Amino acid sequence: PGWFEAYLGLEAAASVIRTFELQFVHGLFQTEDYARAVTMLGHQGAPAGEIDSRVALRMKRQDLLTAAGPPRVWSVMDETALRRPVGGRQVILAQLHHLLEIAALPQVSLQVVPFGHGGHAAAGGSFTILRFAEPTLPDVVYIEHLTSALYLQAPADLDHYLHVMNHLSIGALTP
Repeated sequence: PGWFEAYLGLEAAASVIRTFELQFVHGLFQTEDYARAVTMLGHQGAPAGEIDSRVALRMKRQDLLTAAGPPRVWSVMDETALRRPVGGRQVILAQLHHLLEIAALPQVSLQVVPFGHGGHAAAGGSFTILRFAEPTLPDVVYIEHLTSALYLQAPADLDHYLHVMNHLSIGALTP
């Protein structure tokens, strides 16, 4: 959809991508089977061709991680995202192994907020903060919903989300 096309351009142009994921592994880190299972959850009844297209796009986005001059990606995940058996046991097991491979990339940091941490300021949902190398471009907070997305750029919003992200990072397990 059009609201997601804007995100694709911002993601590709970002020099730093910071994410918090509450329920699922971030799209840049998903295996194909996991991505298919997540896509099917959100698009039940969609034609197989549409599911295939969405999964292919998600896989193509991951080229960003191995491109020349890739962005720095710092992702914090709630433990829920790792324990939810999306796609079944074999799919989540392969996804966990894939996360270990992704975490070995020098430009990627992965952290987990454990259940034992209790509640946290981002319990309301997942979000992404995109930062750009060009100093005149403001950071953007991206919040995706089921049928649309928010793009926040107001300084007060950015400050709030950066504050929450910093607290999540401090409270999470080490990378």
